[in-house]
Amino acid sequence: MSGALQARSTTQWMCRIPGQATLTKSQAVFEKSSFATEIGAAIVLAPNGSRVLSSLGFSYERARACLLPEWLSADGITLEKSELLDFSSCEEQYGFPFRSVHRIDFHNELLRLAREGKDNPVTINLASPTERVDAEECSLTLTNGMKHSADLIIGADGVRSVTRHAVLGPDADKPSRTNVSTFRFLTSTEKLEADPVLHDIVKWKSKGITILDDKSDKEHVRHITWYPCRDGEVQNVTGNHPSRADSQTQTDMKESLLDEFKNVHPHVLRFLNLAEDVLCWNLQYYDPFPRWTCKRVVLIGDSAHPMLPFGGQGSNQAMEDAGALGRLFAGVDSRDEITPRLRLFEQVRRRRASTIQLLSSTVVGREKDVESRLWEFAEPGATKVPNNFSDRTEHAFSFDVLAECDKALRVAASGE
Repeated sequence: MSGALQARSTTQWMCRIPGQATLTKSQAVFEKSSFATEIGAAIVLAPNGSRVLSSLGFSYERARACLLPEWLSADGITLEKSELLDFSSCEEQYGFPFRSVHRIDFHNELLRLAREGKDNPVTINLASPTERVDAEECSLTLTNGMKHSADLIIGADGVRSVTRHAVLGPDADKPSRTNVSTFRFLTSTEKLEADPVLHDIVKWKSKGITILDDKSDKEHVRHITWYPCRDGEVQNVTGNHPSRADSQTQTDMKESLLDEFKNVHPHVLRFLNLAEDVLCWNLQYYDPFPRWTCKRVVLIGDSAHPMLPFGGQGSNQAMEDAGALGRLFAGVDSRDEITPRLRLFEQVRRRRASTIQLLSSTVVGREKDVESRLWEFAEPGATKVPNNFSDRTEHAFSFDVLAECDKALRVAASGE
């Protein structure tokens, strides 16, 4: 479940249907990581993702999730506030609030759900990287040479997906560089508030997400995204910036971080100086893929729709994928039903996720940059596509993937 729900970067799920037994009778997860030194940063839980999590009994309290009642955009040099979006009514409007959660806490809560209860016979195989997936045989081979066959393989193995090659062949891995990279680090709130200067900036910033734009460079994206996690005890920070030549050679990127954002307000620079264990990675963009399934193999999460971080929907779309599969395969007890259900899965998910994938390629407020391409994935009869931040948020938050699956099943059963 940890793999399928967040669509972890290195996981395959296999489901066996022996005779007339249902899919839940035998499930195995093959995870590349050993989780021995698991690290990570925070993710946001939007209402559309939380709708799936809550249906599973996910505990936001156990996961130490934080409410994010606002989204503030400000000038990173002058600290002048430019836009404040109120998310405090998300629960009333969409059924669930806007939250953040640390990835490790998120994984641990999903692991609890996967292992608890009589109806969850999941075998989790750690340190089990996959070398090859064969869609014709519906099998996977691990790097240690062991081969496993199944009735259904769910590839949740991330941006560098092995499973994608089984579905798409030579078109599986053709990203384009964005010339944008992202710094990432975590720091404790206690350390931040202990500094008398930074104590004031904590009061100044949004209680939710704060975006600090460095507008000194008119040609490139350069901004800081900052929000709390872990019951507010930890601050999660990312810094998008033009890619640097040293990003692939340095192990600690703090010096590069401070240099890249040297023009920001002195208080912000002082805050960045608290950073430890700064990581950096180059962002790559993928166009939406023409299909997500082949035979009885299906892609979800970043395997199916790799996204850039703009808009914060990557993990939430993976949750929608997992929720859709769970709903569409409930009660399936024959191998013959798998392929038709996978067709329904693509019908429910691919247009929507591809729209959000395209939107993820542009920063908030620049949605019109991709408007013409969004029409390629608009639902039949649509009269508009999300072309501003308000529409983008409404499109993402309001969607009920479980209800859409129920509707698709009803239509399929009626033969319409």
